[in-house]
Amino acid sequence: MSLVLDNHAQDLLFRSARTANTFTDEPVTDEQVRAIYDLVKYAPTSLNMQPLRVVLVRSEQARERLVEQMADGNKEKTGKAPLVAILAADTNFHDRLPDLFPHAPGIRDWFTGDDAARAHTAQFNAALQVGYFILGVRAAGLAAGPMTGFDATGIEKEFFADGQHRVLAVVNIGKPGEGAWYDRNPRLSYDDVVKTA
Repeated sequence: MSLVLDNHAQDLLFRSARTANTFTDEPVTDEQVRAIYDLVKYAPTSLNMQPLRVVLVRSEQARERLVEQMADGNKEKTGKAPLVAILAADTNFHDRLPDLFPHAPGIRDWFTGDDAARAHTAQFNAALQVGYFILGVRAAGLAAGPMTGFDATGIEKEFFADGQHRVLAVVNIGKPGEGAWYDRNPRLSYDDVVKTA
């Protein structure tokens, strides 16, 4: 009663949505991914910096290179998913800030000179966008299988040779297959999480 989204949308995005571990062979189209991105691009980020970068792994050769970098428990499902997306933070996001935050002249210079702070800012804000990306996949009627079990340095060498990206997640995407779901794990209650000051 307190939410604007109807129950179906709430279930699709949250309550019934689960991390998928198997997928059908049905392909994920470029049109679906564009529709997902057209939602995801509205995720909030500091100063509208939008540091998330996405590599769609479609070719067999690229898939093999990626699977080699995945943890053993993630190799098979990554090899079989209809589509895999590598989600990374662009640590040189500040180069685009004059376009994305045009009312602040000199904004790019706010982030020059401290590479570590800029990388931290990029990773935090891209992580916000990763959460929205998963919701976008769900909104498209697809299932997401986000993973962090991988050799990040290896993936960065294979797919981001420029050295300016930090891999945050690898997401398998598609229609859920047979036995896609593990049992739902417990969640913390409202009172465990929320306090009033």
